[in-house]
Amino acid sequence: MDVRNILVVISLALSIVIGLLIGRGNQTAAAGEGGRPLIGMSLDTLKEARWQSDRDMFKARCAALGADVLVNAANSDDSQQARDVQSLLTAKVQVLLLVPHDGLAMAASVEAAKKQGIPVISYDRLTQNCDLDLYISFDNVRVGHQQGQYLIDHLHTPGHGKIVRIYGAPTDNNAKLFKQGQDEALKPYIDRHDIEVVHEDWAEDWKPENAKRIMNAAITKGANFEAVLASNDGTAGGAIQALSEAGLAGKVMVTGQDAEVAACQRIAAGTQAMTIYKPLKDLTAVAAETAVKMARHEVIIAKDTVNNGKIDVPAILRDTVVVTKDNLLQTVIKDGFHTYDEIYGDLPADKRPPKP
Repeated sequence: MDVRNILVVISLALSIVIGLLIGRGNQTAAAGEGGRPLIGMSLDTLKEARWQSDRDMFKARCAALGADVLVNAANSDDSQQARDVQSLLTAKVQVLLLVPHDGLAMAASVEAAKKQGIPVISYDRLTQNCDLDLYISFDNVRVGHQQGQYLIDHLHTPGHGKIVRIYGAPTDNNAKLFKQGQDEALKPYIDRHDIEVVHEDWAEDWKPENAKRIMNAAITKGANFEAVLASNDGTAGGAIQALSEAGLAGKVMVTGQDAEVAACQRIAAGTQAMTIYKPLKDLTAVAAETAVKMARHEVIIAKDTVNNGKIDVPAILRDTVVVTKDNLLQTVIKDGFHTYDEIYGDLPADKRPPKP
């Protein structure tokens, strides 16, 4: 690490420590039973399996560290999430871990927590235009770039072809970061007219049925395309359902991300080309360890920053892995994220790789 990077690390670490020391003087939150730190977790939703996993792993790691966790889920309702946060503040949590449905709408809730001296971690999704303490996520621009580059490399003629793009929820800052990374990969090819986007739209709330509607629109207007750049596994699933009904599943390349079990099953079966594996066990462990350190006013070091429209937020960003049919065994199965039988159990024996 060169001197500039060392200075950045020290500077960020000090900024967090200073913020916590200021918070210590104002903080009204009390520890949980027996003096255990009490962490609040406000989730956008628990309707997706991915978020259930985040919750369970975060709680388990906090428990192992001697902390208690209160969890609320808002079911993608901004008003409900604001009430959830207020409920957690009333319960006197010492740290708030926030997964916003709408990163802008939750800024007021972050400021309300800060007025009570409670530090706020934005987890996975960035909360915007507020004095956020810390952002913990994957490098979501890189995720989008990985998706875009995979598509470019695996078109029938690499770097040439017609595609459909399905973006995520317009209220989710991550969806915009995924698009940013995709754009970075695709722009030179689009500018040269080597790749043409024949249809594109945003899938509200990341719902598969909205992605299916977008895919149906592309099919109905007779667009000739060979790939779908879907921004996550849920939207990929909706797109593949529409493609299946049109007799095109497995003939059109479809991307995804999150490495959901259903997506990995589709990859094994050949209807989805790839996904992005985000080691959630690692991310939730880092989030839990950091939240508990914050509650105990211990030093935290963040090596990155992400601007949220108001400040450069200290950030801890983890890396991600491209998963295809060729490395399912070496990634999600090896890490215990999914089991062999979960992914391959419904396939004929002759279509399964040897069991490790």
